[in-house]
Amino acid sequence: MANLRYKRVLLKVSGEGFCTTSGFGIEADPLRQMAKELKDTAELGLQLAVVCGGGNFLRGETLTKQLQTPRATADYMGMLATVMNAVCLQAELESISQPTRVMSAIAVQALCEPFIHRRAVSHLEKGRIIILAGGTGNPFFSTDTCAALRASELDAEVLLKATKVDGVYSADPKTNPQAKLYQKLDFHEVLTKDLTVMDHSAISLCRMNKIPIIVFNMYKNGNIARVAQGQPVGTTIGDFADVAG
Repeated sequence: MANLRYKRVLLKVSGEGFCTTSGFGIEADPLRQMAKELKDTAELGLQLAVVCGGGNFLRGETLTKQLQTPRATADYMGMLATVMNAVCLQAELESISQPTRVMSAIAVQALCEPFIHRRAVSHLEKGRIIILAGGTGNPFFSTDTCAALRASELDAEVLLKATKVDGVYSADPKTNPQAKLYQKLDFHEVLTKDLTVMDHSAISLCRMNKIPIIVFNMYKNGNIARVAQGQPVGTTIGDFADVAG
């Protein structure tokens, strides 16, 4: 086993991670890269749970604004999108010999097993990656909130927020070359500055359960493993007494 800082982590991957920038659906190259990174990290001995978003297919809130679809219905549709991402990622992981289980908060018996806390922990302890689909199983909650909830339930030591940028900036680095990359942020600072990291309910849940959040660029080879080993990658958010690193 490698020299790991963490034993068990929760990784939140957005739906956009399954395709190229401004893409739609699932594309081969991003999926393969993601699967390889996850397998390489799991082989270090890390217990890894992954929460998938579904924005590469649809977002419930956006659908409600564009059509007459009730918000609850649109959110359930978004949950189904996360299941599609999860089972596709599972298939890719298994094709490279990484044991994986998909667990869903909504019943999709033909494709995945239900999320049951004790079973999820058992899978992790047996070296399987678990992919958590279906959000919280309830409308009006984001997959960010799901990630914070599952991290709390599974006693994850840290929540990793995978992005396509290097961390949390003071402004959009694509439009403002003077934007500052934060190394550390306090939970309170994220909430009061309304930084667009995760929604407030997710931040508050992590704060309450003393789970630090590390926001980092997953699409730089080896970054998940570097985070797991405690190397300074991305932006760490927490109460400073509890922040790793």
